[in-house]
Amino acid sequence: MSTLVDASFREWTLGLDQRESRISLFEHIRNIPYSFSVRMTSPDTAPEQILSAGKGYCGPKHYLLAAMYRKLGLEVVFATFPFLWNDPDFQYPPHLRTLAAAVPIAYHLACRVRINGRWVLVDATWDPPLARGGFPVNEHWDGLSETRCAVKPLRSAIRTAYCRTGTSEPCRDNRARELNTLDGEQHCRDQTEHSRFFSTRTGMRSPEEMDKIARFYPAFESWLEKVRDQK
Repeated sequence: MSTLVDASFREWTLGLDQRESRISLFEHIRNIPYSFSVRMTSPDTAPEQILSAGKGYCGPKHYLLAAMYRKLGLEVVFATFPFLWNDPDFQYPPHLRTLAAAVPIAYHLACRVRINGRWVLVDATWDPPLARGGFPVNEHWDGLSETRCAVKPLRSAIRTAYCRTGTSEPCRDNRARELNTLDGEQHCRDQTEHSRFFSTRTGMRSPEEMDKIARFYPAFESWLEKVRDQK
């Protein structure tokens, strides 16, 4: 890993025990302003790039989080969630709401981390000032419990069918049960596998869908800055 990642790891964990280190790393990465303006060229270099830029979106944020947690000796997998940007809880102005309603399914990235024998969702997506815009910021994390997912995952068509067990539980395989997954959640073992998964999904978008995304992102970015500037 890069010297910049190593230096940040040492700075953010100096003198802390395991739980305190988890919290410190999480908070530093969560506090990096969410932004689409810095495009990451590779999942392997994303941790260094986001530290250099001082801003980034959910992908590089969680590539960095995984790299840091693995330095603590923790097991990490990448959790991907299909979702829609047209979330009613996001307090968009009218013009941005219209743009968001036209954007196709997007894919959010967070981490599943094995802590004290239990897989928990750790989501460092939204920086604290964005709570003013209706974003579910994960504040005051205790380093043990599951955080809130940054988005509302779309339900999996497969898991809406119920198993014939009399339990009324959604159908899940053994791996999904072990990871305590949310409905619609997909897992990748490393950033290369996730990058391949993401490219496959987004590569199916039409030119019209890409145009809608291209119009939404700059407007969304501009609005985030206004939310952060609110007093």
